[in-house]
This record gives sequence, C-alpha cells and structure tokens, in this order.
Amino acid sequence: MNDSYSVKVGDDFDFTLSKNTISSLDLIKTGDGAYHLLKDGTSYHVKILDSHFNKGTYTISINGSEYETAIQTPLDELIKKMGFAVNAGKNIDSISAPMPGLILDILVEEGQEVNEEDQLLILEAMKMENIITSPRQGVIKSVSVSKGDAVEKKQLLIEFE
Repeated sequence: MNDSYSVKVGDDFDFTLSKNTISSLDLIKTGDGAYHLLKDGTSYHVKILDSHFNKGTYTISINGSEYETAIQTPLDELIKKMGFAVNAGKNIDSISAPMPGLILDILVEEGQEVNEEDQLLILEAMKMENIITSPRQGVIKSVSVSKGDAVEKKQLLIEFE
C-alpha cells in the first residue's frame, strides 16, 4: 500500500505528502489543536478549527487565514482504487469482485441471514487474502461463484434478496 497522503486545500491546491516528509516537519504543538510549523525558514501558526475525522475533512487556520482541507489516507486511496465507496453499502443488492482474484472460501450459502459486517467470502488478490463482508443486513439470494474460481473485477459474487 502506498504510504502517501493526498491533501486538498480549498479548490486551488493539491499536495501529496509522504510519511517521511510528514515526519521530517519542524512542527511543535503549542496548545489544544494548535501548532507552530517552521518550513524553509518561514514560520506558520496552524490551528485546527473543526475536524471530521471519519470524512477526512478539516477546517484549519494558518497565520489567521481559514482553509477547508480534505485528507485522503493510503487506505482511503486503496478503497477508491478498488471501486468501493465509503458508507455507500446500505442499499446494495449484490456484491461484485473489487479486483481480479481467486475465491479461497465461501462462508455463506443461499437463504442464509446475514448481518452487516458478517464475513461472506475470502478473495485472494495481489498475494493478499481479502475478507469480503456484508454491507448490510439481509438474506443471501444467490452465490454466483464456487471455492477455487478465478474471478474478474466487477464479476458478480453474491446477491441479496
């Protein structure tokens, strides 16, 4: 997984910051949500005014000017790349493969009731085992794959009633 963060400030500025760049910043905490940053000989007073951690959005003040920012973590980028949308699973009636891979195990069967976050199947992709979980409560209508099947991205795996 990539270890860089995408930072968007307003509609005008986009930055990519690596973990190394972030850890090398000359940054000192001066109070609750307040920091002093020294970058290339210039001093900046930074204050976090409002934060929505789960959405990755923040309102910050830099030297008295306010900015709306959005930060995408490496995990956020991977989720987007895999074709998943954060918090979009409540009305899903089927699950498709997020990437090409191999079905290692199927943990549910037709007619089975499942709850949100229950494990449905295990997909091996990019030498990693990915547990596909249920995006919602429901009943399994059909399982369209079998253990050992190779699947393509967006191939139908499971349908809900």
